[in-house]
Amino acid sequence: QVQLVESGGGLVQPGGSLRLSCAASGSISSINAMGWYRQAPGKQRELVARISGRATTIYAASLKGRFTVSRDNAKNTVSLQMNSLKPEDTAVYYCFLSVGISSYWGQGTQVTVSS
Repeated sequence: QVQLVESGGGLVQPGGSLRLSCAASGSISSINAMGWYRQAPGKQRELVARISGRATTIYAASLKGRFTVSRDNAKNTVSLQMNSLKPEDTAVYYCFLSVGISSYWGQGTQVTVSS
């Protein structure tokens, strides 16, 4: 019913930047929030950033100032601009969508920060 398609992951050197995008399609209404989580090997999945239907943003405290989440309501997309990337940012990044009482996840995109 709902599908999330991510793009923008890849390999980048420390200090570099990447922009992730996620497009939602299907039967979508009453959006609670869209955003991003990430999971590094051997670690739990953690919140990166999210933006609510009222445009309220929430960031992981350690990431605020380097990462920026934004959305395009007309296109049902959410993006994550990542600047000043560090090796510890290496993870699989997952797009998510909260609609009504349901949550949906993208397939994940790998971000690797290495010299």
